[in-house]
Amino acid sequence: MTKTTLEHAKIYNTFVDDLPGDHSKQRATRQVTKACYSLIEPEAVSHPQLLAWSEDMAEQLNLQRPTPTDGQILAGNKVTGGMRPYAACYGGHQFGGWAGQLGDGRAIVLGELKDIHNQTWELQLKGAGRTPYSRHADGRAVVRSSIREFLASELRLNKSMTWLTPSTITTA
Repeated sequence: MTKTTLEHAKIYNTFVDDLPGDHSKQRATRQVTKACYSLIEPEAVSHPQLLAWSEDMAEQLNLQRPTPTDGQILAGNKVTGGMRPYAACYGGHQFGGWAGQLGDGRAIVLGELKDIHNQTWELQLKGAGRTPYSRHADGRAVVRSSIREFLASELRLNKSMTWLTPSTITTA
C-alpha cells in the first residue's frame, strides 16, 4: 500500500455529516444551542515548526513524513478541500458541579482518517485558536504540556492503548 501525504489523504466528516451543528463560523464565546459542534477554521500561526512526528501513528494511518504543505495543515494554516473543521460542544460536570455548556476551547478537528485496519481516527489540532467554547482563553496550547501528552500517547500507542494518539507537535 503506497503511503500518501496528509494533503492528499482521504478525509471523512461523519461527525459533521451525521450530527446537528452550528454553521455560523463565529469565533466569539457564546451559548450554542441544539448543536454538537461549531464549524470553525483554525487560527493561522507565523513560522510554524514541526517538533515531533510519530512514525508509528503515521504508519498506522498510511501517511508519509510531512511535506511543507502538510506542515502548514498541522499548524492550522491550511485546510484542504475535504476538511470541515469544527470544535465539539458538550456539557458536563466540572469541579463538583454541573457546568452547563462546555466544549473544545482550543481543539479543532479537521476531519477523520481511516487507518490500515479501517478504524476511524480524528485529525485534531490542539491549541488551534479560539472557538465559541474558549471562554476567556486564547485557544492556544503551551509546548511543555503538548510534549508531555505526545510522549504519554506514544507510550500508549506502543502498548496498544490507542484512545488518544497525537502524531505531531508544531510550534509557532
